[in-house]
Amino acid sequence: MREQRWESQNSLSFDEVLTTITRLERQGLRPVDPEKEGICYVEEWQVSSPESIQALEPWPIEDVTMLHILDDWQGDFFLLAGRYHTVFQQYQSVSTYCSISHPWQLSGHLATLLPQAMFWIGFRHTHSFIRIRLHTSEVIAAGDTWINHQASIWIDERLQAFQTAVDLLELPIEIECKNNKVTLRSTQEEVPFFCSWADAFGPCQFEFNSSDPFAFLVPASGLASTYQQPTSPIRVYLTGFTQKALYDLQALAPKSRFAYRCSGHICLTELPDILEIVGESGRLYTTICEFHTQVLLPQHKNAAAVIGVMTTGNQYQLEVRLNMMPLPKSEMDSWLEELLGVPMHYAPLSAFP
Repeated sequence: MREQRWESQNSLSFDEVLTTITRLERQGLRPVDPEKEGICYVEEWQVSSPESIQALEPWPIEDVTMLHILDDWQGDFFLLAGRYHTVFQQYQSVSTYCSISHPWQLSGHLATLLPQAMFWIGFRHTHSFIRIRLHTSEVIAAGDTWINHQASIWIDERLQAFQTAVDLLELPIEIECKNNKVTLRSTQEEVPFFCSWADAFGPCQFEFNSSDPFAFLVPASGLASTYQQPTSPIRVYLTGFTQKALYDLQALAPKSRFAYRCSGHICLTELPDILEIVGESGRLYTTICEFHTQVLLPQHKNAAAVIGVMTTGNQYQLEVRLNMMPLPKSEMDSWLEELLGVPMHYAPLSAFP
């Protein structure tokens, strides 16, 4: 589900974060106990070597992924993906995972989609996959009605965009409109097929799998060729590898930036300790409260809300995500400011990376 999202306009101190928890309690909500262990997500933590992850050893961590970030890559995508796959094969196991992202371009005038889309080609132990994602100009969650008058435009453009990708990749996928939503169906029912990032008018992403590890190398290169800029932003995601394997993979892109993402089991009061390690280059996120909005707005639509604290640089900010808007969009900023005690502004997340 794509989410409606707000964040605080100004940075907060950690004491102000704790004050927010007290404020939520006074309004009848049930925020987290700052001394109780929860999940903290570490993202985009830029590092110089794979050993940097050892700095987080005081806490239990999982889902550790190293990223190779090539901001201005030039070259043949087929060769790049092939090199990563060759090294991947040397170290593959049930727990290893490698994927590589590359932008692709939609043609024509678009009202509801951004012209730059994204795809990922990936390798797991028993299969390969290709994932296609569109980026809509607005987030339209199920239940939101403020833009429903443009539904036919959203549907037509999404249908055409997915059809372009399916045709270029020669995938056995049928695309049609049912019940005012775009639907996708694989004609090979024995092959795993997934759609996600759904909104009011259908999916924004699909993923097609194959038991052939080489199935998508050539087709993906054709999709990459639609992106006509002189350089491409490339991101490689590496999960489950030993440090020796990570060093061998790192040699494939010595000029890239390296970063970690993972999740850790920590108490909220330990967040400053994690921030001191991750520093300005990374981002942290942890949830501090979840609730349904009819608890506070009984006369309005019931949205699921999640309040979190995140870090940008060395500063704390509040974030709110909702599966739809319980109030008219024009009233949301003021309601959230009253709820949290700080100015908030609408800030939907990018679909990439």
